[in-house]
Amino acid sequence: MVGFSAVLLNIAAFGIGILALWLICKLLKLSLKIIWKLVVNALLGALILIVFNLIGGLFGLTLPITFLSALVAGVFGVPGVIVMALLSLL
Repeated sequence: MVGFSAVLLNIAAFGIGILALWLICKLLKLSLKIIWKLVVNALLGALILIVFNLIGGLFGLTLPITFLSALVAGVFGVPGVIVMALLSLL
């Protein structure tokens, strides 16, 4: 099972990634609506991945929580998480 400090480290890394994305988008002057949609989808994806890791940890199956994996999970939802889990088994 994933340790509490590892979860906090993942959350901190994800927060830094969101901040970096916000800064890059500010520099590129992208629409705030697009930025907000990316952030919300990434947060939802991270939540799905955290729940998956908590349940999958019981069976020895976990997925790393990165910005890309959170975005895939946020955009594609549960099917995206299933595909990432299947790809991690290869």
